[in-house]
Amino acid sequence: MIETVVAYQLAVGETLRIQKKRLMPGAGNPNIGRISIVSGIHGDELEGQYVCYEIIRRIQEHPENLNGIVDVYPALNPLGVDSGSRVIPKLNMDMNRMFPGEATGTMMDKLAARIIEDIKGSDICVDVHASDTFVKEMPQVRISEEHGKDLVDFSRLLNADLIWINASATAHEATLTNSLNTIGVPALLVEMGLGNRVTRSFGDQITEGIFNLMHEIGIWSGPVGEIRNAKLTRDYGIDFFRAQSTGIFLPDMENGQQVSAGDMIGKIVSTLSGDVLEIVQAKRSGILFTLREYPLVYEGALIARVLAEERNGW
Repeated sequence: MIETVVAYQLAVGETLRIQKKRLMPGAGNPNIGRISIVSGIHGDELEGQYVCYEIIRRIQEHPENLNGIVDVYPALNPLGVDSGSRVIPKLNMDMNRMFPGEATGTMMDKLAARIIEDIKGSDICVDVHASDTFVKEMPQVRISEEHGKDLVDFSRLLNADLIWINASATAHEATLTNSLNTIGVPALLVEMGLGNRVTRSFGDQITEGIFNLMHEIGIWSGPVGEIRNAKLTRDYGIDFFRAQSTGIFLPDMENGQQVSAGDMIGKIVSTLSGDVLEIVQAKRSGILFTLREYPLVYEGALIARVLAEERNGW
């Protein structure tokens, strides 16, 4: 069934209505498990829309395999999704900097608090994001160092290519996942693909991982495909590449490709002089998991990231 989580009438004549799809098995044990799948916090990140669709479609095709509650929230920022805007339109507010909210605060504080209250009680939450429109990301789970030890085993189930443990100092406290983890709801952030795009192969990969997660916690009894072994790393295991010049970036490699130290990832050229302004070379051997898609770059723009050092355990 489709339920309204919260709705507010905005001064601009729009209604901000957040809805979810709840899928439940037939009558039985009232103490069944529950998972929440969230997406659309940023309206220009559409990769999660396909994941939400696939989860609902597959469960509805085989409801006999469902043994728990699955709550799917496709668009926590519905006005942003409708307009392709990262922030809440008209209000120019980043929803993922509003949590956990406050039940007696402003309208947006109340909205954030209501979302937290609705998800609270889940055994786990998966928050699906995409990259921006400039760089494409391989499917990855990002967890903070503060909560990472409790989340690594769950993260391995999600069929991602890598698990990136971020230093706590770089994790924003007001995100949905951090707020949920703080109150004891395990929450995983998935990032993949490209802004304003749907990459079905990535979506299928993470969808399979979510069904695998549901299978492991007893919510799904249907078949699950082969799950890849995600590489685990921390900040120091990742090499960042930023443009030192302004020009057009021409890649010589593809996302997911294995690189060796010294390999040319790409080059930045001048379309006026015809010169090669900069050659971007791998510093260490590893896997190219972030790559520039939008060709125009300015000094300081992110070009690529390489997973160069893997951890065997926490």
